[in-house]
Amino acid sequence: MSDPRSLKATQAVLMTTADETEASFYEAMQAGDLDRMMQVWADEEDIACVHPGGPRVVGTVAVRAAFEAVFASGPVHIGIEHVRRLETAVCAVHHVTEKVQAVGPEGMRTAFVMATNVFLRTAQGWRMVAHHASPGMAQDLPDISEPRGVLH
Repeated sequence: MSDPRSLKATQAVLMTTADETEASFYEAMQAGDLDRMMQVWADEEDIACVHPGGPRVVGTVAVRAAFEAVFASGPVHIGIEHVRRLETAVCAVHHVTEKVQAVGPEGMRTAFVMATNVFLRTAQGWRMVAHHASPGMAQDLPDISEPRGVLH
């Protein structure tokens, strides 16, 4: 009989939807868990990540180092809101608003970050291939979008 804990770990690695992969990404951020974070990413040298106000980092070693630096201060208190999805059978692009909270000299501060997460369906399940986040804003801004046409 297999150990249920090892089965759970195996299931956590096989992410069957882009939404599941995205949830694992933000759970890893909230836990400050570097190994779990890297399980979310595709094992490709062209993966890329841009943290707010930072440079583009490309490749698994550089992405790992970037998150290691982020997690050096501890877990990130982050959640997502206003998710917009564009998905095909093999690729998904999610535009999200990240709500990031941190304690500073003035107490608890909240910033809203616009981020784009790109996922690719691989033989190992859905994996992240890009995360691009803009600098934070003091308030949550509504989307600016064109009105949808009505078909008659």
